[in-house]
Amino acid sequence: MRRAVPAVLALTSALLLAACGGAPAAGPSAERSLILATTTSTQDSGLLDVLLPEFSRGTGWQVKTLAVGSGQAIELGRRGEADVLLVHSPAAEEEFVAEGAAGSRRLVMHNDFVLVGPEADPAGIRGLDSVEAMRRIAAAQAVFVSRGDESGTNAREEQLWSAAGLTPTGSWYQSTGQGMGATLRVAAEKDGYTLTDRATYLAQRDSLSSTVLSEGDPALLNVYHVIEMTTRAGDRVQPDGAAAFADWIVSAPAQEMIGRFGREEFGQPLFTPDAGKDEASLGG
Repeated sequence: MRRAVPAVLALTSALLLAACGGAPAAGPSAERSLILATTTSTQDSGLLDVLLPEFSRGTGWQVKTLAVGSGQAIELGRRGEADVLLVHSPAAEEEFVAEGAAGSRRLVMHNDFVLVGPEADPAGIRGLDSVEAMRRIAAAQAVFVSRGDESGTNAREEQLWSAAGLTPTGSWYQSTGQGMGATLRVAAEKDGYTLTDRATYLAQRDSLSSTVLSEGDPALLNVYHVIEMTTRAGDRVQPDGAAAFADWIVSAPAQEMIGRFGREEFGQPLFTPDAGKDEASLGG
């Protein structure tokens, strides 16, 4: 019985130390966990499922992902509720960085947007450039399904309508307020058109009746940047975690993974790695 007393005391001491933070807890600590605010396209395409486990294995940082539209991701950064952003809305990003709460903004990768719709193509947009395609859709009052969520995709759609000299209104123009995957499904169900990033479309095309009808012009380039947040946005921001993620995603190993992603399943990469490139040369 006398030997049991030290064992009980040791157990009690260990529990007290753990409760007071004197002993390390099992698993990743809160100090090594960061919040990534990113777009639904990086999640819906499956890219994050490939990248994030490798990042965590290589750095020890665990990642909580908030997959929203780029506008919402930027707002999370503005409020200090995210440590690092991976987004694709260049004009909004530049405006945000100019406010001064963010740190560095670096080029990561690109793919492109495509206009998809029913095979029958009632608006007759097949093979047209994106701006003329938008004009044809509006003239035909064919169903167009917008994300309507202030995402990078939604911002690009609005730019295309503006370039076409149009403000879409009427029952033919519908908004989901949801991410890309959900919007693609709604458009297919309604035999409608929508603008999508190519990666999400390819990842979901087997379950969709929609087909690519307009693609390839410069207005459809889709560029992604990583933005580090700083404590100027709020005391909760972890700049060390932000820097770790940003440095990793532009590193050679991560860029190689991005360049391979999709090749085996779709016969083509879903994203083109761009770290270190001159952004003005993209899409050329």
